[in-house]
Amino acid sequence: MYLRRKIDDYLDNWKNDPNHKPLIVKGARQIGKTESIMHFAKNNYGNVVYINFALEKKFKTIVSDGYDVETVVKNITIADPTKEFVENDTVIIFDEIQDYPDVATSLKSFNIDRRYDVICSGSTLGINYKEIHSNSVGNKTDYQMYSMDFEEFLWARGYTDEHISNIFNHMVCNIPFNETEMNVYKTLFLEYCVLGGMPDVVRTFVTTKTFSFSLSEQEQIRLDYEEDVRKYAQGLDQTKIISVYRSIPAQLAKENKKFQFSKISRNARSREYTGCIEWLIDSGVIVKCDCLAYPELPLKGNADDAKYKLYYPDTGLLVSALDEESQEDLRANKNLGVYKGALYENFVAEAFVKQGLGLYYYKRDNSTLEEDFFVRNTEELIPVEVKSNNDRSKSLTTLINSDKYSDIKHGIKFGDCNIGVANNIYTFPYFCVFMTKEYLKEMEIK
Repeated sequence: MYLRRKIDDYLDNWKNDPNHKPLIVKGARQIGKTESIMHFAKNNYGNVVYINFALEKKFKTIVSDGYDVETVVKNITIADPTKEFVENDTVIIFDEIQDYPDVATSLKSFNIDRRYDVICSGSTLGINYKEIHSNSVGNKTDYQMYSMDFEEFLWARGYTDEHISNIFNHMVCNIPFNETEMNVYKTLFLEYCVLGGMPDVVRTFVTTKTFSFSLSEQEQIRLDYEEDVRKYAQGLDQTKIISVYRSIPAQLAKENKKFQFSKISRNARSREYTGCIEWLIDSGVIVKCDCLAYPELPLKGNADDAKYKLYYPDTGLLVSALDEESQEDLRANKNLGVYKGALYENFVAEAFVKQGLGLYYYKRDNSTLEEDFFVRNTEELIPVEVKSNNDRSKSLTTLINSDKYSDIKHGIKFGDCNIGVANNIYTFPYFCVFMTKEYLKEMEIK
């Protein structure tokens, strides 16, 4: 069963562009890159040439004597004479290019030649992307892929674009959801939080209608991530990288969610771990939320490098990393305790990243003033609060009403609540987070 993905439309548009360049699809392991690419290829080309550099070592010499199209095609057919090349109806898929980055140098020749389309992909884990980019700069297009977002999960559960549009219309028109809508979408949201967006996990759930196999699949994915650390993280302390990755769930459970090295090891110092964190970020298995030096525009360049929070880009993997009792409680939607706030905050961070929104927060030293996230449109900075309860939004109100923060006029709050607006704070239930970017565009129009 193929699950509809957002990359499907992107690939169609890419192929229909008469000037399209070779494409590189980036993303972490197990998010569905190869499956989506192959689904597209089989439906749009009469001939598909698929090469997996991690599994088929014999192809690791195809550019050893030249990068031109004729030489590469010749060497592929020598390594495997069953592979055929039909001009103007063939797509070549170079998979797991992190195991053979030199092949990227041939993309210039393919881009100029234009007889064959080329799609490259590979786990961001271990990709020396600087090398790949330098070998193909100006001759390729990049696409960043993630695990399934909530909209894709709704598609998998049988909901249509009409349902998605209806959710957005509720947000734009400030119309509360009725009781049925709230109950259904809240249930789906909690399912997604527990499952996450790994296609195999979602597919199993859709097929079996139970969580029975989700945990074992998620644990295996996390083990695969750690195995790739051992395989690809050369020149860095692999034990420290894994320690950082494993420490994130416990760090998010703290009241102060700022990442602290002392929580990994009593004597740990930031300089010992900085490279490890950057490696995990480049690998796509964690995301970083920067602390603003001051809540004002612009966002980029306005961050305190010494303060940040780390999240998993798939909340289901975060849940699977908790202790067994917490996992059971979350799956039964009870006794969420300290993890409830961490779960919802991670979900918002994940949703923002998947929409291409930057991750920023603010916490003023020696003060209770702090805000979970910040987003922006062309005109203003918008603080975003994530509430696991119905407490008042003191910091959000302060940021909006104080003359000190001239870039801030409105705020957004996501919580266990319905749609509403009061005192320039727009309130939405959690399941609306995936529409934030589109909603920000609508705010500009208003």
